[in-house]
Amino acid sequence: MEASEQNKATARAVFEIWNTGETERLDALVASHVVHHDPHDPNSDDGLVGLKRTIERNREAFPDMHLTVEDQVAEGDKVATRWRGEMTHTGKIAGIDPTGRRVTITGMALERFEDGKIVEGWRNIDALSLYQQIGALG
Repeated sequence: MEASEQNKATARAVFEIWNTGETERLDALVASHVVHHDPHDPNSDDGLVGLKRTIERNREAFPDMHLTVEDQVAEGDKVATRWRGEMTHTGKIAGIDPTGRRVTITGMALERFEDGKIVEGWRNIDALSLYQQIGALG
């Protein structure tokens, strides 16, 4: 399989881990020293350990989380992914108590690969829409 196709498959596998919560699978897909650039993630400076923590905390707030890859483009050592998520807010997140509301969010990820693993990522979600849907903005 061509490297860019393998990188796309790896990126999709990471999205599947967000869905299942099987964070131990990340060890084979993401470098331990991965650097994440995410303005909404308090764990982004903590490498692979931080990524696992972020997934676990989001799944605590949204245990039925399901992310769907909508589009992917690969070039060189990078993969861009546009995704959509559907979930129910049944746990506390960012100090906001559970609302039981069903929400849909969208986001983009750009990931850089070395030796078949993600070593750097830029993630962005529509946080404003998320907070509006759970009633956090008044």
